Order: sequence, then C-alpha cells, then structure tokens
Amino acid sequence: MLFTNTGRGCGDAPRWVLLLLLLTGGALLTHPNRAAEPVEMRQLLAEISAEALQQNPYLGQGRVAELRAEHDGLPDGPSQRRWALDIELAREELRLGNNETAIELYLEAYTMMGQLGEAVPADEAHVTTFELALAYMRQAENLNCALNHTSESCILPIRGGGVHRLPESSRAAARYLTEVVQRTPRDSLLFLRARWLLNITSMTLGLYPDGIPEPYRIAPRVFESDEPFPRFSDVAPQLGLNSFDLAGGAIVEDFDGDGLLDVLVSTNDPSGAMHYYRNTGDGHFAERTEAAGLVGFVGGLNMTSADYDNDGDADVLVLRGGWWRADGRHPNSLLRNDGHGHFHDVTFEAGLGEQHYPTQTAAWADYDNDGRLDLYIGNEHDQDSPAPSQLFHNEGDGTFRDVTRRAGVANLRYTKGVAWGDYDGDRFPDLYVSNMGGLNRLYRNNGDGTFTDVAGKLGVTRPVAGFASWFWDYDNDGVLDLFVASYGGVNLPPDVATVAASFEGRPHGAELDHLYHGDGQGGFQEVSRQQNLVRVTLPMGANFGDLDNDGWLDFYLGTGYPQYEALMPNVMYRNRGDGRGFADVTTNGGFGHLQKGHGVVFADLDNDGDQDVFEQLGGQYPGDGFGNVLFENPGFDNHWIKLVFVGTRSNRAGIGVRVRIDILEDGRPRSIYRTVGGTGSFGVNPRRLEIGLGRAERIERLEVYWPSSGRRQQFDGVAVGQLLEIREDADTPRTLPLPVIVLAR
Repeated sequence: MLFTNTGRGCGDAPRWVLLLLLLTGGALLTHPNRAAEPVEMRQLLAEISAEALQQNPYLGQGRVAELRAEHDGLPDGPSQRRWALDIELAREELRLGNNETAIELYLEAYTMMGQLGEAVPADEAHVTTFELALAYMRQAENLNCALNHTSESCILPIRGGGVHRLPESSRAAARYLTEVVQRTPRDSLLFLRARWLLNITSMTLGLYPDGIPEPYRIAPRVFESDEPFPRFSDVAPQLGLNSFDLAGGAIVEDFDGDGLLDVLVSTNDPSGAMHYYRNTGDGHFAERTEAAGLVGFVGGLNMTSADYDNDGDADVLVLRGGWWRADGRHPNSLLRNDGHGHFHDVTFEAGLGEQHYPTQTAAWADYDNDGRLDLYIGNEHDQDSPAPSQLFHNEGDGTFRDVTRRAGVANLRYTKGVAWGDYDGDRFPDLYVSNMGGLNRLYRNNGDGTFTDVAGKLGVTRPVAGFASWFWDYDNDGVLDLFVASYGGVNLPPDVATVAASFEGRPHGAELDHLYHGDGQGGFQEVSRQQNLVRVTLPMGANFGDLDNDGWLDFYLGTGYPQYEALMPNVMYRNRGDGRGFADVTTNGGFGHLQKGHGVVFADLDNDGDQDVFEQLGGQYPGDGFGNVLFENPGFDNHWIKLVFVGTRSNRAGIGVRVRIDILEDGRPRSIYRTVGGTGSFGVNPRRLEIGLGRAERIERLEVYWPSSGRRQQFDGVAVGQLLEIREDADTPRTLPLPVIVLAR
C-alpha cells in the first residue's frame, strides 16, 4: 500500500480538512448569527465580504501582510529562517494569484538551499522544488489557458489548440519537475505527483509522449477512452457564458417563462457576483444579472432551485460557507422568482435565516405529501463549530418551520451531499445524507413526519469521505439506485497521486465511488466494480443525464481539490445499458477538463433534442479562477421526448412524480424509468424531463404516477420528438412549442 493514513474522528470534520485550514493561515473567525436584526441581505453579505478579504483562510490577505512585514525585516543573506519565510510567503502569494512574486520568492529559496547545504533536509528541498514547478505551471495556465483560451485549452490529453503558445513557463516547470522525479523515491507521494504533472506539462509543450524519458512517461493508453464516442466542443466563450469565477454552483432552468432554458451561476468568492444569462432564442445568451435583481447577492458555493410557493416558476436557494467551518457562518439566500426572471430576497421572512451554518448542499421534496415542497439543508458540523443539518417544513404561506429535532435528521456530521428518493416505493421520499469523515445516513421516511436512519442496516454507509450523491435508476428496472462519490479514503485526503496511481492500475489506498443497486425489496448491493467504476475520481460537482439519447443514464464528474497540484481530468461515463456497465468516454468526448469542476448540468440548451453539458469551473483560491464550459452535443440521431409536469393536488412542479415509458426498439420491448426532480447534489438539471428513446419510432405507453395524490395516468401511442405538458388533473397531455435554436459561432 502506497499511502499511510492518520486517524480522525468519525463524527467530525476530517483532520485533513482542519490541517488544510491551518496550512492556509486560517485563524478561525466566529461570525455570530445576526438574523434577528432587521438587516438587509445585501448589507449583511457586504459586511461578510469585507471580513473575508482579510481573514478568510482561503481568500484573505491578512496573512500575506504579516509575512511580508517579517520578510522585509530580515537581514540580507542566507539563513534557515529566511529560507522558510520565502517558502511560506511564496505559498500565500501564489494562493492570491501573484504568480511572478511567488516565483521570485521560490527561486530565492531554491538558490538558498544550495548555500545552506545539509541544514535543509532533503525531503523539504524536494518539496520546495516541486512547489517552484507548480508556480511556473500556474503562470503557464494563466498566460495560455486563461488569456489565450481555445476550445481545447486544458482538455486532457492536451493537444492541438491546447498546446501552449507561450511555452517559457511550462519549460521551466518541466525542468524542475524532472529534477523532483530524478531525486525522489518512486513509491513516494511526491514522485507520483511530480511524474503526473511532468507528463501534463510535456503535453502543453507538444512533447508528449516521446519527449519524456521512459522511466517517467505515462503510457498514452492510460488516457484512452473505453469505446468510440464523438467529440463535444466547448462553445461557452462564443455564447458569452464563460464568466471567470472561483468554485460555484450552476442551474439551468426557464426562469422567465418564455420556454427557453436560461443559465444561473454563482461563485464561492464572498465578493463575487452571481451571473444570470437569459436565453434570447437567437443562439445567444445575454447577461441580465442586474435586471434580474441579483446584484449584491455575492458568494455561494452551490445553489438549488424549486417552486417552493407553487406559483409556477423556479425560485433559487443560494448556499454559502461550505468548507470554511466557523468562518463560513454566512446566511443562505432564498430568492423568490416573480415569474419574469426577477428575484426578491425572502430569506428572513420565510424563516430560513435564523441560523447561519456553513453548507454547500440542500435538496427539496414533499416529504409529507401535502402538496408543498419542503427543504433539507446539509450543514458541515464538527465539534469546534456545531452545525446540525436542518429540515424545514413548508407551511404553505411562504414560510418554513424547522422540524429537524422532531424528524430526527440533525445528522451532526460534516455533510457534503444530500438527495431525496423513494427507494422503498411507499410514496414517501426518503433522504440520503453523504458525509465526509463519518458514515453516511439513509433516513427512511416513516410517513408520520419522522425518519429512521437505516444506512447501517442496508449497507449504504460508505464511502467515508462522501461527497456528491443522487438517486437514479441507472439500469431501468423501475427501482431507484444510489450513487455516492468518494473524496479520498479512510483517513486519506484527496491527492492527485492517488488519481495517477489508479489511472495506471497501481495500488492507491483510496475508496472508489460507490454505486448501490436497488434490489426491489428495499435493499441495496454495492456494484461499482461490476459496473466498471474502478478509478479514483475525487468528484465535487457531479450530475447525470442521457448524452446519446439511448434511454440509459450517463454521468459527469467535476473533479479536484483546493491545492494547485490538483490537475486531473473531469470524467464522463457513458452507460452501456442492459447491465453492461459504464464506459469511460472522457478522452474521445473531449470532457477531460483539468480545471476544478463544480456545478454540473445536463440540459438541452438549444432545443435540438439532445442534452448539452454545462459546467462551472474554478478553485477555492483567488488565483485559481476559470471560465465556465458548455459542451455542445453533436447529436446521435436517436429519438426523444420532453415532459413538463403541472401538479394541482401535488406540488406544482411535480417533483417526485414517477414516469415509465414503454417502447419497441428494433422489435424488442423495453421500459425507461425516470423521476421528476432527479438531479445531482452539485449542479441542477432543468425540471422538465429530457428522455432519450433510442431508435423507437413512438412511445407505446407513457405512465405517470403522482405519489402525493396517488393519481395514475396512462397515455398510449405518444409521438416522439416533442415537448408535452402533463397536468395532474387532465386526461390528455398538451403539446408545447419547442423552437430549435442554432447556437452562435
């Protein structure tokens, strides 16, 4: 085994999370809950932004000022203190994006190592050399991927337009990475990191694979896809969708009721704006953030959307403070949509602003089948910063009531993903909570307003470093399955070294993503290896959809972790169908973006019948921003149907409605199953169902089940290639217009 683990408490944040805060200079700031004060949300967020600029461990500048003052006061000449301070200050400058200053400091430290001789331990010298190489890599990325961006920039394996036009910084990085791999043990973490990054750097120079000495070369076959797949091109820059931000969330939805899908993105930067892009219907997207009333609603690592007030439009919940523990006691924002794509903050009046806990995940469902959507927010709890998760019951008058204690769902763990799904088919949605550093929970809905954790009984407590999660029916057997992403391992933080090891089939010590197959009897079986999910991926943002319209659900994983070394491909898996597992189509499809992936959305933005893939990209540090991507689907010539639901007794959007579609494909009958509102926990798909039908010429039977009311509907002989509205109180569906859009070039 390559990796040594260190202990951590089961119910608290992982120790590596706490260590990360310390390494980034994090003095924990206690931000009191101020919801009782009649303060306007924008004002409160502005105050938080000002505090974060100085004190936030990821974003603040306070630590840099302290280090600069001490550095300037040191006498000239080599000394161990000056060497150590050079490195510490260089790390902070690099975090803030001051690449040239960081390189100067690292070079001074590198030169000083030769002058200090044996006073600098060899392993520390190798780390310094590695970090110097990283600083050059960051400079190369900024000069090429950001300032000279092409549709192939940062797509692994890097080639064509992704090769750097300004190569000097990459050459320097390659030189220092080569030094590291030549001087470190081959089974060390540092060697694996440096070797992986050396191969990537060589790609940016057009020297891969032959330009890398054989002992350090990663074979090209490692990056090959499992099967042929057409390439998707990034068209976000042409469409004006590539706002340059840090990590954030993404929602694709028709916010203004014109039948066209719009895009909303957020950023974790407490000073960073949301961006609302309205689909103009002529192949363009126009930024309408100010017109939407969203100016001043800064920050937000993630978002969710739901029609919480049953008025027919999608409202938005912005989630803040994730990863930051006590520094992340920021208010969430509930933004009520007026139906025309204009939003009003109603957080405090709705009863959602009484406590400010760090979070990045929440999900909506009508857990008591009263026709109103309720809300569960998964907060990041640890002993030093208590943050129970919260269940809010929708009172039907625009307000919510905290029923966490009565329901028994406080969790009291470091939550990173939540998902609702009726896994046992009793009409009442159950709740899965994915935790980091503690066992996951599956809260079975008892139907009386209370829940029972049955995760241990059903064997769905892993992975212990859980992240993104969702319920879905990946094998179309009519029973919900469960996907839970892994973000490391037992006492093992995320590390690009584990990714590199798993790509080459070497031991790595990390837990794999978990796929639990529902057995139809209320139980689950873990089947990730049987379904060919055998690589370490380290997902953050993640979601699912049907790329090729074959009726089988595929999924995309946005990968990474905060440190700059975390350059690893985002990963796309195609569902082969009929239980044949998943195929990695990352390389052939052009999905292997190296930037840190967060909000992921599958949506047909141009109404041509196939799903495109939108992804919000960016890291946690001020120097690690990036633009969004939109991978345009080239088309697969399969058939499809789109369905919109209108509840009358159930919630207006039909969240939780179950759909079965029976088709004949090549003379063989099969069924396709979907649940309305099914989406990943980091990125929000549209409410309308977009369902691939393969080569079926028509739908033999379309069955709809409304769990809240118990109503069943059946429609026979439905034509393909259309958008249908299905009302709970109607006997026939209604065809809605669906104008095809030619995206701008």
